[in-house]
Amino acid sequence: QVQLVESGGGLVQAGGSLRLSCAASGRTFSSYAMGWFRQAPGKEREFVAAINWTGGNTYYADSVKGRFTISRDNAKNTVYLQMNSLKPEDTADYYCAGRSGTYFYTRAYDYQFWGQGTQVTVSS
Repeated sequence: QVQLVESGGGLVQAGGSLRLSCAASGRTFSSYAMGWFRQAPGKEREFVAAINWTGGNTYYADSVKGRFTISRDNAKNTVYLQMNSLKPEDTADYYCAGRSGTYFYTRAYDYQFWGQGTQVTVSS
């Protein structure tokens, strides 16, 4: 079993930056594919970014491509989401997710483990 704990959310002005972190428990983190999803009020959860187990392959939703960067540090059991040039439409609860596997995954139902979420609010 893997437990995921997100941190780093908060309130930021449009154009600003935040870095989200997701700390994972367990010794098998390095064999897990990881992803970030978000859910805005009244909307469905949507894919943001994914990374494979080595960190060598990443994938982004079109809405965040060029602004967000996903990365991981397997020595620290942590995955990050660097968010730059934030927009009000990025406002949402952000969730970290993980699953065993060597590829990367973009669908929520592909993931086995989820964090509790961290709130990001971007003011205009």
